[in-house]
Amino acid sequence: MTIERRKFGRTGHQSSAVLFGGAALGPVDQSTADKVLDLLLEYGVNHIDTAASYGDSELRIGPWMKKYRKQFFLATKTGIRDYAGAKEEIHRSLDRLCTDHVDLIQLHALFHPDEWEQALSAGGALEACIEAREAGLVKFIGVTGHSWSVATMHKRSLGRFNFDSVLMPWNYFASQHEPYASDFKDTWNLCKERDVAVQTIKSIARGPWAAGVDKTHNTWYQPLQDEKDIQRAVHWLLSHEGLFLNSVGDVELLPLVLKAAENRGKRPSRKQMDDFKDLGVIGWDVKDGKDYNYGETVKVENIHTQLFDIASESEEPIDILRDVEK
Repeated sequence: MTIERRKFGRTGHQSSAVLFGGAALGPVDQSTADKVLDLLLEYGVNHIDTAASYGDSELRIGPWMKKYRKQFFLATKTGIRDYAGAKEEIHRSLDRLCTDHVDLIQLHALFHPDEWEQALSAGGALEACIEAREAGLVKFIGVTGHSWSVATMHKRSLGRFNFDSVLMPWNYFASQHEPYASDFKDTWNLCKERDVAVQTIKSIARGPWAAGVDKTHNTWYQPLQDEKDIQRAVHWLLSHEGLFLNSVGDVELLPLVLKAAENRGKRPSRKQMDDFKDLGVIGWDVKDGKDYNYGETVKVENIHTQLFDIASESEEPIDILRDVEK
């Protein structure tokens, strides 16, 4: 039994519902990376998502591509905002990945308005991506991002250019934050209309690493660690047809995510998801605290309150996107 596959937007590629997040390979040696490859093949994961900024990730993936290139949809990202720098980084990624092309190049973490304007204007990174596509170095172009404002910024990006994919945070707790959930819903609707693939990150995020807490995993956020908790989070996310789950950035937790995806059952009930409240889960990591969309500083404790200010005790799962799926 392998993980189900879904059409990755207008690319037409049948990608595994769980995409391998290459950030997990950033700090590991090649021997460890090769064991990860074996795991991906075992579960039928056929889509790899990495980035130029993920440490040695591209270097670890490169040796795989010499043997398995045709078996994977390969995506990477550039975080450089100007044309010359992005062009150089794209060519560097191709060298590191040991391939003559990638299937998807993405503008990385594009949510700050000033960087957005630079990257998508004349002389910006987007020009380098388009040029690479015309030269056959990349097939498709996407955009990624973090923060509470990213869904709105992606919608704005789709108004400027016909991107083939977007990537943004989504999990149960984010779905309870009404402003973000509403923005996510609007952007996902637009993506469905245009057949744009929607990738999600932070599916098993518990919250930001708290001060004084030992960072036990190679993740930017404190993750869920219990197998049953991870299973609930993964099952909830994958119950949204058409969404893709970008796997966790830690090789030790990866098997639990893949196992949960392989054994996916029905969507957990609202009560089951609300049990996360007892863990003190907030499900998001706020880096600089500035919400460029809503124009105010977001306090973690306020997010916690917003995410769990739930009035109804219904056993039915909350599905703020139910009308999107119809």
